[in-house]
Amino acid sequence: MSARHFLSLMDCTPDELVGLIRRGIELKDLRNRGVLFEPLKNRVLGMIFEKASTRTRLSFEAGMIQLGGQAIFLSPRDTQLGRGEPIGDAAIVMSRMLDAVMIRTFAHSTLTEFAANSRVPLINGLSDDLHPCQLLADMQTFHELRGSIKGKTVAWIGDGNNMCNSYIEAAVQFDFQLRVACPEGYEPNAKFLAMAGDRVQLMRSPQEAVAGAHLVSTDVWTSMGQEEQAAERIKLFQPYQVNAALLDLAAKDVLFLHCLPAHRGEEISEDLLEDPRSAAWDQAENRLHAQKALLEFLVEPAYHHA
Repeated sequence: MSARHFLSLMDCTPDELVGLIRRGIELKDLRNRGVLFEPLKNRVLGMIFEKASTRTRLSFEAGMIQLGGQAIFLSPRDTQLGRGEPIGDAAIVMSRMLDAVMIRTFAHSTLTEFAANSRVPLINGLSDDLHPCQLLADMQTFHELRGSIKGKTVAWIGDGNNMCNSYIEAAVQFDFQLRVACPEGYEPNAKFLAMAGDRVQLMRSPQEAVAGAHLVSTDVWTSMGQEEQAAERIKLFQPYQVNAALLDLAAKDVLFLHCLPAHRGEEISEDLLEDPRSAAWDQAENRLHAQKALLEFLVEPAYHHA
């Protein structure tokens, strides 16, 4: 049986995605009530990190332990991957020893190549193209606090980066309208825009994008690997700061999300995470619950059918 992978939101059906979010909410409730639930006993997740991480590492590692399994942290410094072992070869060997693998990497092709050679599920913990696990957490947070996102209006303000690309996929899969406001030359990847069609509108004005929006999201202006462009980006993105005044233009019950880490005083005003409209702390916690739902979904069936 070929393994189910999660490299992008498009790897699941819309129904499966809604199911994952509902399951994330159930698993959160079990944890809050102190109920022991260990469906992944004796299962092992391998985690390869080529990029630094706080939330991704903690949520996957804690999530596996809470589900009764274990997680092994691998950095390129400690493995043969850092010394040029072909990714396909590593996938063949690792997937014979592990029950699932999560990779946080630069090139998205690293994931597709690994998946093609892996007999166990592979999860995208972030690539330069996409961050689908973060979107599960974002969608769970909106669902918990505001109900279904179907038919709602979402505004993405700032860089058309991997998070923005995943928001575009989410617009298609969760059926909402997305407005992306970014400076010229910082648009999201054209192939994602083409796939989404009229589900996504590109604009220059953040004010226009947030008008009446139910959810507003942003991310740092300088992503990992772009540090040398930081000064130039800060100048260019200044008008794209999300602050209380910008949120005032959105719907009355607007929710603000940020995948963190945040650079206060840059993409958000100093105090925005403390604004009652911000749910960034719930969103960060939901990485744990949404990914536990994902791990259960991917690993348990593989175990039963093995």
